[in-house]
Amino acid sequence: MYSKFRTILVIAAFLMLVTLMTQHAQFASAVQNVPPEAQEPRTNMRGPDVVFVGTPYDLVSTMLQMADIKKGDTIYDLGCGDGRILVLAAQKYGVQGTGYDIDPERIIESRQNVSKNNVQDLVKIIQADIFTLDLEKADVMPLYLHPDMMSKLVPQVEKMKPGSRIVCHEYGFPEAYKPDERITVISNEDNAEHHLMLYTLPLKRY
Repeated sequence: MYSKFRTILVIAAFLMLVTLMTQHAQFASAVQNVPPEAQEPRTNMRGPDVVFVGTPYDLVSTMLQMADIKKGDTIYDLGCGDGRILVLAAQKYGVQGTGYDIDPERIIESRQNVSKNNVQDLVKIIQADIFTLDLEKADVMPLYLHPDMMSKLVPQVEKMKPGSRIVCHEYGFPEAYKPDERITVISNEDNAEHHLMLYTLPLKRY
């Protein structure tokens, strides 16, 4: 009698273990199948390199004009902040864009901005370390990053396809690289001077 009862318990425990393992496998598979732009922001990544400061909206428009955006272009925004550049590009030019940021707060903020402006079909926001990205699919890349970060990006940028355009706000690539165009603009938002630089790939040296 005791032996039969023990056998039943063993079988029940085995079946429960199989059920739990199946559920775990299904959950893991579901998580893996979630696209990056739909994944919840993670808080276990390294901290952001700099504090987010948004480019004034009138400068964003000028940067997009300098980039000479064409139908079918794809925009990458590294350190996308609140997503304002990608939202405006989608609204004004109808182009697709992907924003990358490592800060979970910025991911939430930019996704809310994308949703509020109804450009979800064109804009994706992905949490990532920008120094790990493959940039070869980008046609246009607006940047507002610290000089140290600009220098660190050069190896990735040099792998971008010829003809890709990068427009930098305030800080360009290291001095060895020559911009195709450099302008100074006074923003109506802060009445301050801002410097914009256009680079066309491949990067040119002085």
